[in-house]
Amino acid sequence: MFKQFASVGGLTLLSRLSGFARDMIMAYVLGAGRLADAFLVAFRIPNHFRAIFAEGAFNAAYIPTYARIQVEEGPGSAQKFYAQLFSMLIASQVLLLVVAWLFMPQVIDLLAPGYRAEPAKFALALRLTRITFPYLACIVLVTLHSATLNANKHFAAAAFAPILLNVCIASCLALAFLFPNAAYAASFGVLIAGFVQMAFIMAVLRRTGFGEKLAWPRWDADMARFFKILGPAVIGSAGVQIAIFADTIIASTLGDGAQASINYADRLYLLPVGVIGVAAGTVLLPEMSRRLANKDASGAFDAQNMTLGVTLALTVPFFIAFLIIPDMLLKAAFMRGRFSAGDALAAARVLFAYALGLLALVSIRPVVAGFQAVGDLKTPMFISLTAVVVNVALKLVLVGHLGAAGLAAATAMGAWINVTLLAIFAYRRQLFQPDGRLLAILAATLNAALWLAGWLFWATDPLGRLTAPLHGWAVPLQVIALACGGGLIYGGLFLAQLRIMHIEVPLLARLGRLLRV
Repeated sequence: MFKQFASVGGLTLLSRLSGFARDMIMAYVLGAGRLADAFLVAFRIPNHFRAIFAEGAFNAAYIPTYARIQVEEGPGSAQKFYAQLFSMLIASQVLLLVVAWLFMPQVIDLLAPGYRAEPAKFALALRLTRITFPYLACIVLVTLHSATLNANKHFAAAAFAPILLNVCIASCLALAFLFPNAAYAASFGVLIAGFVQMAFIMAVLRRTGFGEKLAWPRWDADMARFFKILGPAVIGSAGVQIAIFADTIIASTLGDGAQASINYADRLYLLPVGVIGVAAGTVLLPEMSRRLANKDASGAFDAQNMTLGVTLALTVPFFIAFLIIPDMLLKAAFMRGRFSAGDALAAARVLFAYALGLLALVSIRPVVAGFQAVGDLKTPMFISLTAVVVNVALKLVLVGHLGAAGLAAATAMGAWINVTLLAIFAYRRQLFQPDGRLLAILAATLNAALWLAGWLFWATDPLGRLTAPLHGWAVPLQVIALACGGGLIYGGLFLAQLRIMHIEVPLLARLGRLLRV
């Protein structure tokens, strides 16, 4: 399993790095003003729907159902189940696309009400969203194909597909002179990416022989079970998206640059979430589903504990850096072209607030996998909705005092409420059983984190003075030096502690051997 974790994590890292490069180009070309805000709303709207109906909810319902059918009824029945859903998704997405195009002004009013006060920004967001919305139909089908590949232990293609989105957007931004403005270029990049991703994943699926056939949908026991699980999963995913909707709605009233500040901070914040947290959930859910279907509860919980421990150990360095040097990270990443030092500082405040909930957010998927693997989506749904209610209430309170950073701080608090309640209920239901090895990994992580924080506090000013004569290169080189030194301190100390405690973590042991070489 940890070989697959490394594979998915590596490709997801490449995806996030390509997304990071894409946003660097976007910051240079679009900056953090009206064009950026209009495009980001146009991009977020299909992404909101995708997150509700596709990736989170669909995977949580589809993968355990598919795995159970494959084990109990055979590969042929699982293939038939896939083909029926494929047909249903095509029909539903065509209908959704037509409705969305007809009522797009109302959609913009709902998600960015502040834009009505600026007719030019509203009109631009409306035109751009009509360009980007078909991306949703493509990516929903990509999600089905990717989930089918993941359920059959083929993880690489699904992890690689998001890279194509970043490449398409960056390529169109590079050709922005061919479009009315750069926001149009980025929007057409999203549209093109949807078709490119779909063509790629369908080609892989055809080669592996696990899907891509249409079948007339039939309402049988397997389909009924799937939709019984999907309903609570959709509501649970919608709960998370409601909080993100609230960010988009409230930020639209904060003036130019607020959406962009959230977006650029979000890019750094989601780097560990996407690379580590998503990789953990992608690999763990099929693993636990298969083991529990084969009555191997001990193996399932061992995989869950190890995944949670590795996830937190790999995330903590980002957590420390986002708390101590957020402004430096934003300046190094984006401060060029139309993205100013003031823009970087505004985004840094948002990143600091987001960081407060980082460890909670990456822990959610390993903990919730226990519920998902046994088909219980109702408990996570109610917990998610509870966290969202508190989250949105806090947004309304904090935004007046902290602006965009208040929205991020409320998100962080909501994440902690979510994962705490999940852990409590999972422990009581015996769907999460921490063991001594997990506690030892967490203790080693804490000790290494304290040394890393000390390094960042001690070394930042001397490195700043040393690199100051390099002007434009000063901050990026300072960040690189801090990252290299901190990585050696944190990684070396953490691996040494595991060795002393005789704890073998396959992924980290392999990393340790590479470092010794």
